[in-house]
Amino acid sequence: MNSTFLGRFLMAAVLLGAGVAGASTKGSDNLPQGDDAISKSVRHEVLMYPYYSIWDDVSFRVANGQVELIGAVNQPFKKADIERLVRRVPGVTSIANELKVLPVSFQDDRLRLQIARAIYRDPVFTRYAIQPVPPIHIIVDNGHVTLTGTVNNDMEKQIAGMRASGAGLSFGPITNNLQVEHPAVKKS
Repeated sequence: MNSTFLGRFLMAAVLLGAGVAGASTKGSDNLPQGDDAISKSVRHEVLMYPYYSIWDDVSFRVANGQVELIGAVNQPFKKADIERLVRRVPGVTSIANELKVLPVSFQDDRLRLQIARAIYRDPVFTRYAIQPVPPIHIIVDNGHVTLTGTVNNDMEKQIAGMRASGAGLSFGPITNNLQVEHPAVKKS
């Protein structure tokens, strides 16, 4: 009876030791090994943030584990939330949070909605509209509109700019900073 108890005790100790060893190697496998891995993790955290929307534009740079957040958010709490999420990414040593908080304004909110409707109701952009975070972001700062994000081709960039201009409520020209994934090849 003593040998059965001792055998079970030793087996439990071996299994417990293997579990602890496995847990410690698992944790080190999840640590980002360099700036590229940190960048992927930061991008993931920003995109998975539940309040990140087409009204926000968050970009970042990573150098030696130091993250610089740049862009704009439409609500004050988002700036602090995103910094908190990025700070938890393994490998991040410091954060420079340069996110601009856009003014909270009824007129800007109305303009955002009208431009979003004008863009995403266009048949060209219906495949973008159904994505969890559509790729065209509408940044409105005191009536000044900037389009950011990514579209497939030059034609989509032009159409988005025209639809935004057609909303007609901005106080100035539309700045179209959309990036094109597949630019047209120029013939020589």
